[in-house]
Amino acid sequence: MMKVPPPTAALAGVPAGLQAQGVWSGRRQLFVRFAAEAETATMYTAAALRQEIGRLASRAPFHSVAIAGRDALANVDFLKAMFHDGELPLPAMLDIDGQRPEEVKHVAKHLALLQVTLDGALAEPMIERALASIRSGAEHGVAHALVLCADERTSDGQLLRIVEQAHGISAATSIVIHPSAQQVIDRDRRWITLMERAAAVHGDVRLALRLPAPIGLR
Repeated sequence: MMKVPPPTAALAGVPAGLQAQGVWSGRRQLFVRFAAEAETATMYTAAALRQEIGRLASRAPFHSVAIAGRDALANVDFLKAMFHDGELPLPAMLDIDGQRPEEVKHVAKHLALLQVTLDGALAEPMIERALASIRSGAEHGVAHALVLCADERTSDGQLLRIVEQAHGISAATSIVIHPSAQQVIDRDRRWITLMERAAAVHGDVRLALRLPAPIGLR
């Protein structure tokens, strides 16, 4: 019988840095970043990645591992293989856009946090799939968060509708709203009003600024 080769993935390294956004913003993490086409990538087996995370975690203190980058759940077989031999030496956060909700169940039990991040103005089908990922995380017992990165295209009405929908799926969802770096918020009562309305709908919602690159990674 032909031996099946172990799954591999193209990673943009395993850098150390500060989480730019979401519930664990500012935490010092190791970042497992699946590479985009234009990025310089290194091929890893799941075993080699586990070994590298263990090596780095033994040399310096980190809060957690962030599994992110381009479409992480497109590599779900690789992630399953990485977790196959047990948990990582650090808590694992999966930061995704939520467009593969059917894959969440395969890794949920290994996660300390499932974070679904939505950027800018989004089509309704994308929002529905992202919320389905939140639902899957809640159903599989993993802490789950929704990060809404607003920009000039994102209306308050859209943000509030997403907050309401997320609350209807799980009242335990942590929701973080990030204004874009281009938006002035210090003299804009829009955000105070928005947060008043959002807090009336959902008990765990906060407004925060993202850490800009290169200080913050995602």
